[in-house]
Amino acid sequence: MDTGALLVILGKQGAGKGTQCVMLSRYYAIPHISSGDMLRSNVRQKTPLGIKAKAAMDAGELIPDEIVTEMIKARLLQDSAISTGFILDGFPRTVSQAKALDDYILPNKFDAVINLDVPQAVVLKRLASRRVCQDCQAVYSTSMPPKVNWTCDICGGEVVQRDDDTEESILRRLELYDKETYPLIDYYTKANILKNINGVGATEVVLKRSIKAIDSALKLRKD
Repeated sequence: MDTGALLVILGKQGAGKGTQCVMLSRYYAIPHISSGDMLRSNVRQKTPLGIKAKAAMDAGELIPDEIVTEMIKARLLQDSAISTGFILDGFPRTVSQAKALDDYILPNKFDAVINLDVPQAVVLKRLASRRVCQDCQAVYSTSMPPKVNWTCDICGGEVVQRDDDTEESILRRLELYDKETYPLIDYYTKANILKNINGVGATEVVLKRSIKAIDSALKLRKD
């Protein structure tokens, strides 16, 4: 069966994964599946999963594998996501999650795993200034705020600093990334599908770099 693009995007928190995923989703006409957005939705709704996840998120900890994996699997059952394609944002975060995902999507396989490479000093500055709409999750910053009084330009929701964007929580998440998520780079490099992309620069410039790498991978599959 021919499928749409099956993509994963990796990178430190603050590397710009969410922004790039939204644009790549539009460009390739595939769903953007964000584990973070799904988790935060559960937290707002105070579901059993959300209550468990909030304690870990507030402490800057990674969410337990079994919770996130089952959530992602359920999402991939919707709208025939595997047959139409998708881009995963924030998952997998560990090699064990990656292996579980590989087994789940067989006989298909990922076309490309994009790794947005951004220095830690840059992501620290980005995260400290990041502000997010509580309703639609649109992203702003202290240097690029909404037009009117921290009210979202898109939906009118309140734009705030996320609970997990405090300096202590940010540093803890970056520490966990180096320990638990960075091994994914080696895992996907060995699978010959990792594409390292310079994530520093204007949003549109980074997007063009990613599209060039993905189109090259899709051409290989078609050939």
